[in-house]
Amino acid sequence: MARRRDQRLMIIGVAGAVLVLAATLTFAGLRDSVVYFVAPSDLAQKAQDGQRIRVGGLVVEGTVRHETDGVVLFNITDGATEVQIRYVGLLPDLFREGQGVVAEGRWTPGQAFEAERVLAKHDETYMPREVAEALKERGEWKGGETP
Repeated sequence: MARRRDQRLMIIGVAGAVLVLAATLTFAGLRDSVVYFVAPSDLAQKAQDGQRIRVGGLVVEGTVRHETDGVVLFNITDGATEVQIRYVGLLPDLFREGQGVVAEGRWTPGQAFEAERVLAKHDETYMPREVAEALKERGEWKGGETP
């Protein structure tokens, strides 16, 4: 009787260990692929050096500069803080000054945000909730009632 109980306990222990190992590997894999969103004013507090993140806001008028080798520099703002974005490649067709964008990449304090991907929004109503709320607080929201 005791031998049978010991076998069951061993099977339960091994199954538990396998489950913990699977969960650990899953979360470790997700940690590298999860990309957090921050507003420009929260970038310094919430983003770690070299962390992969998304930053979104409105493209500041007069800041878009096309440089050599396909490099594009522009600033985005949430109404309180401006962040310079550096992107190499072709910008989306809907990209223009005054419109909302989300840039995905890595940020190093004291340098421009290195965007690997830029997503342009055709309308402020599709702005991420955090940016829309920041714009509403500053009285710059031009969209509808709900972001």
